[in-house]
Amino acid sequence: MPKVEIKDTTNPYESMLARFDVAAKIIGLDEATHNVMKVPSKQVTVSLPIYMDDGSTKIFEGYRIVHSTILGPSKGGIRYSTLVDIDEVKALAAWMTWKCAIADIPYGGAKGGITCDPHKMSVGELERLTRAYTVAMSDVFGENRDIPAPDMNTGPREMAWIVDTYSKIKREYIPGVVTGKPLHLGGSLGRTEATGRGVMVAANEAMKKLKMNPKKTKAAVQGFGNVGSFAARFFEDMGIKVVAISDVTGGYYNPKGIDIKKAIDHVQTNKKHLGGLKGAERITNEELLELNVDLLAPCAMENQITHKNVHKIMAKLIVEGANGPITSDADKVLQDKGIIVIPDILANGGGVTVSYYEWVQNRAGYYWSLEEVIKRADESMIKAFANCWDTATKHHQSMRIGAYIFAMNKVANAIKSRGHF
Repeated sequence: MPKVEIKDTTNPYESMLARFDVAAKIIGLDEATHNVMKVPSKQVTVSLPIYMDDGSTKIFEGYRIVHSTILGPSKGGIRYSTLVDIDEVKALAAWMTWKCAIADIPYGGAKGGITCDPHKMSVGELERLTRAYTVAMSDVFGENRDIPAPDMNTGPREMAWIVDTYSKIKREYIPGVVTGKPLHLGGSLGRTEATGRGVMVAANEAMKKLKMNPKKTKAAVQGFGNVGSFAARFFEDMGIKVVAISDVTGGYYNPKGIDIKKAIDHVQTNKKHLGGLKGAERITNEELLELNVDLLAPCAMENQITHKNVHKIMAKLIVEGANGPITSDADKVLQDKGIIVIPDILANGGGVTVSYYEWVQNRAGYYWSLEEVIKRADESMIKAFANCWDTATKHHQSMRIGAYIFAMNKVANAIKSRGHF
């Protein structure tokens, strides 16, 4: 693998650029196309004065980064977190470009975020913040321009507020301006579990290549939110023994296996977290990553496997449910250890695929059955996996670099065909 100097491997944007530059050298990307693909096409930062419940006014900073619209309108979630910053959003937007190209859907990449602590805000404050953000971004958003979706700490509720605000501004009901909506506002069946199901399908395809028997496989899943909980449930349905799960309260380990359906029920009745889960030993999130398991699915945050702990990783197969959970300098170590990594831009693409289906259904005014959504999404993930595996094999590279090469070739060809002025 060619060496690329990067400034900070824990900076998600620098980490993305490191992989990008490696793939660019392998495919011989010309300088002009390289420069177009490397830089976001639009970066919007807004200040949002919000009236708080205590009578004060607080200023929040919001972002929307459109990385590319070469293949179609930009697509990407909106996250609410104290950790949101411009470099994180830029990296996530670029990953969305590659993710959509791999999934073979006609979208470019974008991402949005607001720097806030949603857990310390009332529903009223969150609604005012979401509506203010929508007004500020009303010239960016559009069902043919830029289509947001849920991400960390946002969901169908926030998407409903965005649809309502945007539709009032445009003076017509436009459900296709966002995806991840409630079903009664034009959401799609199968969207909630789509990312976790895609992680399972990617894992299953990799296990076939590695001749791993699901019934003899032990797995650990870091993160038990929308992605991790569904991934763990689908692993369990495959016959995989899930021995460890975790969330913000820490990790929970049982070598005999954890009953995932009971864990999900516990979360639903226990203030949305795993705290107090019975039948499992308490461990840390860090210890979960280092367990002697066959399959590891990091489905929480970026920068979980770094140069500090990569030498302790024991899993044979890693499937990235989260965006950027492995830093670029840890990639080479994992590759040298013979650990196969199914990268985020492939493994968690099930979510944006079903988001695309939601957008298609909104525009057609005709809605599909759950069985049809699942069939189409599974077929799409299997095809995407095969494309990335074949590309990686052809170039004698890791699955991550193979995925980047496949995505970047598609975007580069579109750029060259459309031209510049």
